[in-house]
Amino acid sequence: MADSLKLVCLECGSTNRVPEARLGAGPKCGTCGAKLNDGKVRPLDLKTLQKSAQADDLPLLVDFWAPWCGPCRMMAPQFAQAAQALAPGARLAKIDTQDHPDASARFNIRGIPALILFQNGREVARLAGARPAADIEAFVRSKAKLPA
Repeated sequence: MADSLKLVCLECGSTNRVPEARLGAGPKCGTCGAKLNDGKVRPLDLKTLQKSAQADDLPLLVDFWAPWCGPCRMMAPQFAQAAQALAPGARLAKIDTQDHPDASARFNIRGIPALILFQNGREVARLAGARPAADIEAFVRSKAKLPA
C-alpha cells in the first residue's frame, strides 16, 4: 500500500488522506472539493489552525499578520511566491491576528509578522519579521522534512 499523508482541508477543516505519490496531482478535499495543496496561501481561523497544526503530515508554515501592519502587507507577495515554490511539499497559510486575537495568545506571538512552521503535530521552528521569498523557502527547506 502506498504511503498516505493526512491533510486538513484549510477551507472546511475536514481531515483527508492523500497518497504521497499523488501530492502533485492536485488532490481535493473529499468533503467540500477544495484543493488541498495548490500552492496558494489560505487564510485560517484558530480552530482550523489548531487542527491542521496537530494533524497535518506535510509542513505547514503559518504567517501571523494584521491588515494594519506595513511589513506584513509588504511581505504578502513574497509569502505567496514562496507558497508556489514550496508546493506540493509544503503548505502556507496565514491568520489575521486582528480578527483572531486568541491565536496570538495561544501561540505566544509577541510581534508581527511572525512565521511558525508546524509538522507532524508539533511546532518545528519560528521566524520573526518580514522576509523575501528566498529566505522563506530556505527556512522551510532547512527546518522541515519535505516529501521526496
